[in-house]
Amino acid sequence: MIPEKLLEIMKQDGVVAIATVGKDGPHMVNTWNSYIRISSDGRVFIPAGYMHKTEANIAHDPQVLITLGSSKVKGLYGPGAGFLIKGRAAFITSGPDFDFMKATFGWMRATLAVTIDSATQTW
Repeated sequence: MIPEKLLEIMKQDGVVAIATVGKDGPHMVNTWNSYIRISSDGRVFIPAGYMHKTEANIAHDPQVLITLGSSKVKGLYGPGAGFLIKGRAAFITSGPDFDFMKATFGWMRATLAVTIDSATQTW
């Protein structure tokens, strides 16, 4: 289950960082909070326009770390809230999950689907 505070953050402007590890070591890519969608089964969907290195890394090791936040959401200690999501990812290039995202993000080439193992509020 996705915490309500995290859903609130996803509705705000903000940067999302996605970290993966491949044969060449760690790699990080960014996207926007407003691009994230949640599937009916609780997976995080992110449109991928490029993310070729991320895709190669996930083929090597599906574990991902994602951070996101917003200064507009009340956090643990005052203004601003953020989360660390740990999960397992896959790239989807066809089927209903892809079509769901493609309807909104016509420019995307794939859907990055993340099954959440944990979502921890960090601030």
